[in-house]
Amino acid sequence: MKETKEYEILRIKGDSIKREEDLVIKEYPFTIYLNGEELVTLLCTPKSLKYLVIGFLQSEGLIDIKEDLKDIKIDYEKGIGYVYTKRKDQLALKLYNKRTITSGCGKGTIFYNVIDSFKAKKINKIPKIKKKEIFGLTEKFNKKSQLFLNTGGVHSCALCSKDKIIFFEEDIGRHNALDKVLGRALLEEIDLEDKIILTSGRVSSEILIKVLKRGIPILISRSAPTSLSIDIARKLNILLIGFARREKMNIYSNFPSINF
Repeated sequence: MKETKEYEILRIKGDSIKREEDLVIKEYPFTIYLNGEELVTLLCTPKSLKYLVIGFLQSEGLIDIKEDLKDIKIDYEKGIGYVYTKRKDQLALKLYNKRTITSGCGKGTIFYNVIDSFKAKKINKIPKIKKKEIFGLTEKFNKKSQLFLNTGGVHSCALCSKDKIIFFEEDIGRHNALDKVLGRALLEEIDLEDKIILTSGRVSSEILIKVLKRGIPILISRSAPTSLSIDIARKLNILLIGFARREKMNIYSNFPSINF
């Protein structure tokens, strides 16, 4: 399925007026059914939907490991993902009635509750990383998003080691882009204890918690963090970096982890 759609527009530049074709990112309503019950509808980009489903379910505490999954089917025409798990309890339905509107793009939904938040555990070991390694990764990251260059309408997210980008995903929602990366990492059983998440979007508390739940020790963003995300980062020992652009960055927690 195409991720973009063309529209005829009037483009104004100073005194110049031109009728042109413009490439626009597609917004796609995608409904997840869990064990036959409708769970949630996400507004997303129609790409890597299998990874999105898996990452979303794990981020929300509805699955823990790859083995929890029994079957996944994606109906692209109808915009539906059917997921069946081996553990068929009523947790999903209970949480569905306790949704919280978050600060995410498109009024993102997250099943926030106290029990679930305990899965975001303190990071015990943060790998040392050099300043030049961070700038090297952000440079590669900024050149990676062809969809953003074409439309200007997506967020990007990547799972990285110190020297390379392992997975790269895009979506209209920063939460969705992150869930796609995390979902793929779960399916491919990637060890995350020494990995890095790079994101183009604002780091809110729910973004940080998604990363912490997977035990990823370093989170780097091109954008700003919120106060709550900084407080959580300092309490749970993750290295949080914001405004990482060109040769600049702000370090908000775990200062000794950077080798200058």
